[in-house]
Amino acid sequence: MGPMSERSIETAPVLITGMSGAGLSTAARVLEDLGWYVAHNLPPELIISFVELCESKNSPVDKIAVVSDVRSREFCGSLPEVISVLRDHHDINPTVLFMEARDDVLIKRFDTVRRTHPLQGSGTLQIGIERERVVLSAIKEMADIVIDTSDLSIHDLRRAIETSFATIAKKRQHVTVQSFGFKHGAPQDADIVVDVRFLPNPFWVPELRPFRGTDKPVSDYVLSEPAAGSFIDNFVEMFASMTAGYRREGKSFITVGVGCTGGHHRSVAVSEEIARRLGEFEGLDVSVNHRDINRG
Repeated sequence: MGPMSERSIETAPVLITGMSGAGLSTAARVLEDLGWYVAHNLPPELIISFVELCESKNSPVDKIAVVSDVRSREFCGSLPEVISVLRDHHDINPTVLFMEARDDVLIKRFDTVRRTHPLQGSGTLQIGIERERVVLSAIKEMADIVIDTSDLSIHDLRRAIETSFATIAKKRQHVTVQSFGFKHGAPQDADIVVDVRFLPNPFWVPELRPFRGTDKPVSDYVLSEPAAGSFIDNFVEMFASMTAGYRREGKSFITVGVGCTGGHHRSVAVSEEIARRLGEFEGLDVSVNHRDINRG
């Protein structure tokens, strides 16, 4: 059994990857501040050698992280292959942190710094982003942590990373309940997406229109609907039946997307109530965020 077998999960090697422009460098700086030694842009074949070197008995490095972005695609091997080799042949179980963002946000970030996408070639920026999503689809499926930075400040991102690794260290599951508006697109990183557009829309009640689902008048209006109560009861029961399976599959982070038309009223109120109910479960850390609550 390799040397990693005696390590705790909070000191396991971390592989940082994800979409170009989604915050890989920022995530690396956060982990450096938290005590990780971070190597940047190692090609997949060298990651195994680097991890083995750092895991040797005389290594002065305790915690390591490796940033591997799409620029390493020219080299042999792939991150899924690297992970399989580390797990199956070296008894090393790395934590995979995948950074994500919406297409419109990535385009804006590239335009701001006047950079071309590494995969765009002679095509458009959008084409480069689409190509990268295809290339990274397999590793995203294997990720332990997926963080969507579309609406996060640097400080929010730091808190998200710190919370994620604290959750892993405590061997708990973390559930993020995220409201959103379908007219702005469904969240790409959601594990479960539900649609609450079957509920009466407070937008059509003039005195409620200026409020949001976090405000009591709207919340009372939405949750007093019998269909809302039945839906939340059924969803919580269904989710409770899934947590053991998620845990068995090693999935520590679960994102639930709750959508309505604009993401202002129904989805917000229902998300708050689902998060409150799930927060009563033993072994779950629950957070709620409202992606589109302030969007027009």
